[in-house]
Amino acid sequence: MDIAFIFAIQIIYAVAVLTLISLGLALVFGMMRIINLAHGEFITLGGYATIMATKAGFNIWVAMLVMAPLVVGVWSLFIERVIIRFLYGRLIYTMLATWGLSLAMTGGLTMIFGNTTEGVALDIGSIPIGVYQVNGYNLFLIFSAAVTSILVAWVLYGTVYGRIARAAMQNRDMTQAFGYPVKRISMVTFVVGGMLAGLAGGILAPTTGVSPFSGATWIADAFITVITGGTAPLLGTLASAGILGVVSTSTVLIFSSAAGGIALLIAALILLRLFPLGISSIWQRSGK
Repeated sequence: MDIAFIFAIQIIYAVAVLTLISLGLALVFGMMRIINLAHGEFITLGGYATIMATKAGFNIWVAMLVMAPLVVGVWSLFIERVIIRFLYGRLIYTMLATWGLSLAMTGGLTMIFGNTTEGVALDIGSIPIGVYQVNGYNLFLIFSAAVTSILVAWVLYGTVYGRIARAAMQNRDMTQAFGYPVKRISMVTFVVGGMLAGLAGGILAPTTGVSPFSGATWIADAFITVITGGTAPLLGTLASAGILGVVSTSTVLIFSSAAGGIALLIAALILLRLFPLGISSIWQRSGK
């Protein structure tokens, strides 16, 4: 029973992490058909924004939940206006452009912060659940992933913006012909995706630390999760994060961290072999 409880908490935590780092990338890919290969660096920037805001005297919670998303959101707006808006509809060009941006951001962060890993201290102790003591921050991270997912679902399915964005995802030209501001919707979507990346970086900074090269790890896991999930920006990502999180964490707990990474990749390859268009193609194909 003790081992089962520990397994359950670790698995839920892993799923929450995958969800947090993937939601922004999934939103941009699902709604705009753009794969932002600089997404990992956006997460890293959110981590650094949290650290620098804390050093500047901001409350850690404000730095993490407000400053990090705002900083990355502003950066995303700049990138969308300068680069991305000229490349809509050209997947390969956006991948090349964002890959170059990823390299440039890594170099810039290295010049500013050096090669060392920085972190921010935040210890909220352990929280009793029955006879068990669970790391409080891990529970906060799980809660944050759940709340963020609910908010994204509400925006996509409960607001005018979400309805227009989903219509543009299905048929961009037709949506524009009806007079809806598709270009503005695309801009907002990219900025929101960046803010979600910044939020993930801020929340993860106290647990993982941040270095200029952290983005490579984040983009690898997020990319695998999003591609495996398919084009449904929320449900596909949640389903993929759930399956991959269970496989990866179970393997880590039984064998090692290296084995967990390999298991995640193998699971993703198997899922893509079974569902070439991603897990979300199951219910999209059935009309649900």
